[in-house]
Amino acid sequence: MSSQAQTFKEGKLWLNEDGSNYFKVTLNAQIWLRNTELNPGSTVNGFAQTNVTDIGIRRARLQAFGQIADRVFIYTQIGMNNFSALSDRKAGFFIHDINGDYEVVRKKLFVGGGLTAWNGLSRFSAPAVGSILGIDAPLFEQNTNDVTDQFLRKLSLYAKGKWGKLDYRLVMSNPMSITKAAGYTPGVSGNSSFSPRPTRMQWHGYVQWQFLDPESNVTGYNAGTYLGSKRVLNVGAGFQYQPAAQWHLVGTDTVSTAMRNFAVDLFYDVPLNSAKGTALSAYAVYMHTDYGPGYLRNQATMNPASGTTRTDIVNGSGNGYPSFGTGHLLYGQVGYKCRENLLGKTTLMPYASLQYARYERLNAAVLFWDAGINWLLKGQTSKLTLAYQNRPVFQNIPGTNTADRIGTKGAVLLQYQVFWN
Repeated sequence: MSSQAQTFKEGKLWLNEDGSNYFKVTLNAQIWLRNTELNPGSTVNGFAQTNVTDIGIRRARLQAFGQIADRVFIYTQIGMNNFSALSDRKAGFFIHDINGDYEVVRKKLFVGGGLTAWNGLSRFSAPAVGSILGIDAPLFEQNTNDVTDQFLRKLSLYAKGKWGKLDYRLVMSNPMSITKAAGYTPGVSGNSSFSPRPTRMQWHGYVQWQFLDPESNVTGYNAGTYLGSKRVLNVGAGFQYQPAAQWHLVGTDTVSTAMRNFAVDLFYDVPLNSAKGTALSAYAVYMHTDYGPGYLRNQATMNPASGTTRTDIVNGSGNGYPSFGTGHLLYGQVGYKCRENLLGKTTLMPYASLQYARYERLNAAVLFWDAGINWLLKGQTSKLTLAYQNRPVFQNIPGTNTADRIGTKGAVLLQYQVFWN
């Protein structure tokens, strides 16, 4: 092969004879059909609704990346999220990631920068969405998602690498202005919120000890499950710190506080019977989150409602629930891959997950659970997932700064994923 020749092999465009220099493109689409019980007071276009059935594009992604020269790597991703009947028409793809890095010390030290998912705190602070175990990633691990970042991506400089079984990433990020966040309301109150004052750098990192097979750290994204193709046992720990990130009122004085978050987690993903193709995937994380006194924020994935008439409902409209807050959180997920060729040439993988959190402003625990089954038509390339989710509903107690849990609401979801990688 001449120095100018190129060939397509192993899903990559080889740029040299041994394929060490390459370029690769992937495509991913996740389509949802769901029925959602809405939070009390929810409205759609101003009309009261208690239940909505909708279709939406949860994610659409195109990745392009490669080792384009010795020691030189580039990565970019474009796409869209949460496109539904309530979205603006003709939503355009936007840049999710664009970053490059240079290998300073072989395998041990890479330095890079850009708009990037090289994040600290925990494993699924940057999930690889094409290999999620269930219907969706544990989004609360993306704890500043679209508040001071762009769907978890940050403007960052990073260092990453491997030292034996130790895999690490250390990151300095420039937080995006809170004033550009959706739903931002000017002002300060007795409950902590992100400050619109000029930001200071955010420091975060994540390290993991990889006891069994090493995982790739070519990109910042971490796999949800390998479906038994690897033997992985990792113990990780991470942090996130930003001085004066938050503010709140004490009397008439405005007080700034730092954001301080810490997490430890365990990831176990192994084949059980290689001859049959069975496998187990499990993950657990503990997070201590400190955003200042009384901080609370809802998560409402592809919200099927557009408004609410109930200001006393903490959850807000649609499918929202208080997923982020100052306090403590435990989360676990487990899945079992059945034997190969269980249904013709396909198989099943049931799973379940539970989020348990105690936040300062809530008088009861946040319990969000999700259970379902994956029909692996062709691994992660073609996959149907049927799931049920159950979320708590909280109501403010008049005259206090606390809220009680008053019930739960559910949703049934069907997702089809097609993933060319």
